[in-house]
Amino acid sequence: MTLPLAPWALFAALIAAAGLPIYIHAPKFYVDEYAVGLGALGAALFLLRLVDVVQDPFLGWLAEKARAWRGAMVAGAAGLMALAMLGLFAVTPPIAPLLWFSLTLLVLFSAFSFLTITFYAEGVRRAATLGPGGHLRLAGWREGGALLGICLAAVAPVALGALTDRPFAAFAAVFALVAVLAVWAMRREWTGAGVHVDTPNLRAALADPLTRRLLLLALVNAAPVAVTSTLFLFFVESRLAAPGAEGPLLLLFFLAAALSTPVWSRLATAYGAKPMLLAGMVLAVIAFIFAARLGAGDTLAFAVICAASGAALGADMTLLPAIFARHLAQISDAGAGTAFGLWSFASKLSLALAAATLLPLLQARGFAAGADNPETALALLTTLYALVPCALKLLAIALLAATPVPEA
Repeated sequence: MTLPLAPWALFAALIAAAGLPIYIHAPKFYVDEYAVGLGALGAALFLLRLVDVVQDPFLGWLAEKARAWRGAMVAGAAGLMALAMLGLFAVTPPIAPLLWFSLTLLVLFSAFSFLTITFYAEGVRRAATLGPGGHLRLAGWREGGALLGICLAAVAPVALGALTDRPFAAFAAVFALVAVLAVWAMRREWTGAGVHVDTPNLRAALADPLTRRLLLLALVNAAPVAVTSTLFLFFVESRLAAPGAEGPLLLLFFLAAALSTPVWSRLATAYGAKPMLLAGMVLAVIAFIFAARLGAGDTLAFAVICAASGAALGADMTLLPAIFARHLAQISDAGAGTAFGLWSFASKLSLALAAATLLPLLQARGFAAGADNPETALALLTTLYALVPCALKLLAIALLAATPVPEA
């Protein structure tokens, strides 16, 4: 039995492991290990995203312009990403920890951006070779692999803590090994088939009304996950008073997302991508509402919420990129790299805005990681973790409902 799309799942896992899990682990790691302030870390993450205003559209253009050398450039970017991961977690900062944090993340996120843009743009071409339903089929493999990568990366440092006194350094080393394997597995998938490429032009990339609407939807819909990801470890440790439960709960959340992706893909094929995406969004709102009622000791109830919200995330990560890729293929795949550059920026901007606003707000209210926090600080943590994402998700539902999404 051959699995022609398995390399896509492995490469998606590599990229995803360097995305969302970094926002989960890196701030808390630098708070615990080097006593860097929450406000300073949030500001650094936001400033790094300002670089993407210029960088991501340019990287999208570069991904198209350099199609003939795509394989070599992907290998180089993956190598840089692995080295940056080692620098972030395995190397004691040789300079001020906040500056080292910023420099290593700048390299890591730049490589991450190029790989994401190239990978998704190439996916538009690959899906076209799979026949009817190709975009949903590829999305099932790709996003399933991405969620598995997020799942493993989210819990790996916790699991490795039982084997070594430097679990994050071990995680970075494993990540570097996976980078080598993923690049090798995808070596035959990159095409040199060219299209006419112009210089980066945001106006041209945003000329199509539905493309603009889908990019706005991606930005708003990513915001709830950005908020909950930024605050997850703090919520479990301080609001639920369950230190040590973070790893199993993260595993449950992302495993539910990964297992749900083929289900969402099949449901979308049968009933349409838009109705199923709306159903996933409604499930997320229900989960957020129940999370707002939790307090110390409610770990089991939160585990149920993690499973439900994880399944909702599976719909987001499978169906929305598939809708976007299918639309690009319908209008022309020539600008896919530039369009996915904007898509990548929209997703990362949500994470950056969450870190830049939520962490300073908590610090201003007197919240401190691992400390005995006042009830006012814990109440704010609950509001930010549960109610803010609920409001943002409702806005995303309204946007999707008002967006015409062709099913073929």
